[in-house]
Amino acid sequence: MHLLNKLTPHLGAVLLCFALLAVQAFGDLSLPRFTSLIVDVGIQQSGVEHPSPQELSLGTYRSIAELLAQEEGGEEPADQPAAQEQGGIGSAPLDSGALFAASYERAGETYVLTDTGRDRRDQLDQVVAAPLAQVHGLQDQDGSADAALLAQQGIAAAQREYQALGHDLASLQMDYLLRTGAQMLAMAALIMAAMIAVSFVASRTGARIGRDLRQRLFSQVMKFSHAEIDSFSAASLITRGTNDIQLIQNVCTMLLRMVLYAPILAIGGVVMVALTAPSMAWIIAVAVAVLLVVVGLLMAVTMPRFRIMQQLIDKVNQVAREILTGLPVVRAFGRESFEQDRFNKASTDLYRAQLFTNRAMSFMSPVMMLIMNGVAVAVVWFGGISVSVGTLQTGQIIAMITYAMVIIMGFLMLSMMAVMLPRASVAAQRVDQVLATPSSVSDPADPQDHALPTAQQSPGARIEFRDVCFAYDHKGENALDHVSFTVEPGTTCAIVGGTGSGKSTVLMLVERFRDVTSGAVLVDGIDVRSLSQSALRSQLGYVPQKAFLFQGTVGENVGYGLDEPDEARIEKALEIAQAVDFVAQRPEGLQAPVAQAGSNVSGGQRQRLAIARALAVPARAFLFDDSFSALDYKTDARLRQQLREGLAGRTVIMVAQRIATVMGADQIVVLEDGRVVGQGTHRQLLKSCPEYLQIARSQLSPQELELDLPGCSPEGGEGA
Repeated sequence: MHLLNKLTPHLGAVLLCFALLAVQAFGDLSLPRFTSLIVDVGIQQSGVEHPSPQELSLGTYRSIAELLAQEEGGEEPADQPAAQEQGGIGSAPLDSGALFAASYERAGETYVLTDTGRDRRDQLDQVVAAPLAQVHGLQDQDGSADAALLAQQGIAAAQREYQALGHDLASLQMDYLLRTGAQMLAMAALIMAAMIAVSFVASRTGARIGRDLRQRLFSQVMKFSHAEIDSFSAASLITRGTNDIQLIQNVCTMLLRMVLYAPILAIGGVVMVALTAPSMAWIIAVAVAVLLVVVGLLMAVTMPRFRIMQQLIDKVNQVAREILTGLPVVRAFGRESFEQDRFNKASTDLYRAQLFTNRAMSFMSPVMMLIMNGVAVAVVWFGGISVSVGTLQTGQIIAMITYAMVIIMGFLMLSMMAVMLPRASVAAQRVDQVLATPSSVSDPADPQDHALPTAQQSPGARIEFRDVCFAYDHKGENALDHVSFTVEPGTTCAIVGGTGSGKSTVLMLVERFRDVTSGAVLVDGIDVRSLSQSALRSQLGYVPQKAFLFQGTVGENVGYGLDEPDEARIEKALEIAQAVDFVAQRPEGLQAPVAQAGSNVSGGQRQRLAIARALAVPARAFLFDDSFSALDYKTDARLRQQLREGLAGRTVIMVAQRIATVMGADQIVVLEDGRVVGQGTHRQLLKSCPEYLQIARSQLSPQELELDLPGCSPEGGEGA
């Protein structure tokens, strides 16, 4: 069902494929009939198609007329009316004499077929076959013969009649063979055209399905908060967006080309078998029943393993991605063999799952071939008996074998798809799972974006945490516990604390990468949950803890947040971020290439470019998440000085580990285990917050502490 839903938006293409496949199936099912006609009519019957000849001699015409008159005027046997009602070849309808008379007209020394005879040729064949066979001594006077056998006797008599009239049967035979062969070629051309058309439509539709799914999946992932990204994992989302969607695309194409075609071909083949040799249809019925049982059993066995297989592909991708990303660490600690074993284990688990499913599905092909050959043997065996008694012809047996192969080939196509359908179904479920997952952070129905002041009205934003609690897992321990503080417009607030105290979480909640568990985060007095995400983030310039750069140029990375490139803003941002010097040293300047993730620049350069990227946007508040850690003290000091001058009137919140970085802030918030344990300036906290004093002592010399707080001893107490 998940897979079929992908075809619903493309119903027009599905119907077009169905129509084209019906044309192709009609052609494929017509070819065996042409083969049968070539063998039976063209070769065995020398091109004579009907027991009623195109031309009769005077003697033959009168003899047939007399026999028909005797049959109508003589005493009929008791079962004659029933035979007439059945319309069999061996019984003449009540108007048989009149029909015969109307079907031929005299032309010199012979009688030729009229338009009436051509229009009612099938009925005329039934009327003429028996008396014509009697005239040429091919049937006893009692006329007791099987209908099929009588038809063959009538054809043989028609051949003798043509010979008696001097017709060239070899020429007649060649004309029939050429005419039928031309029809076969035309039908083959029609089949080729239908195949090309359906392949084009199916491939185009499959490609569109893959394109649409990738776009929808990527759009959905872009709406995800950090919570959804973490729940699926980046490796799994990448697998779903590439491997799974590619599998869905390929299988949808095959569904339109093969799976949709197989039942059309199979049903049409069964109908043709019933029309060609009804007495042998039971052979096909048995073969189809066995095929359905085999396919059903294999699907039941392999479907659970296909679900496991997709999870194992995720695992292999995750392990490989982790190892490649952390390769320097792996090499530094000499853990290559350990990581090789870890990858080998994930790869071996996938190998075993694939081996099981491949072994199970490989059982399909020999079973199909066994059934196919068994059907061929059964058709030849029982068909040979029918040919020997005259109820079937050789060409019909050939057609029967061909139809049987066509039907089984239809199921063989389904069996080939059975290898991919379960995996594609699981892949479709995995993609639908992502598409159906709502983001825990979403825009409100009626956003209050209009209530935000413009940069002209207020250059800086007021940011308030009001009794905020937050837990990454709503059932787990709080990462932030009743946090409250306010950052006034145009001021700088620094957040410090130990590792795991919740510093980065504070900035994450301001950016609304996640939503608070309780309490509220307000920007200019408006709950961030009442704002659209785009409007909120347009007010903020953000530098993440891990500086990330995109592949491109320096100018493209720094101007990433700008709708239109603005070289003046980019150069100003680089100047404030202390990145002008090393950019100017590159011959290309702003066009200097940046490798993926910024791997061709140093950590400090990467951090400064990330800072410049945030400074280039016209934000009212700037958030720095430990963004100065890779800078030397001299560059750090110059950068802070430039920030004070360049961001005058803007609000700044910075997370930092260095006391030297935060000591000049207007307000410092100290966090410990997710709680606010101190707020104030550097000097105030040295006096009132033991946690802050402990951090300061770990970084500042006694002389520096003495300057900031006279009387503060190195041991931690104040002097007398």
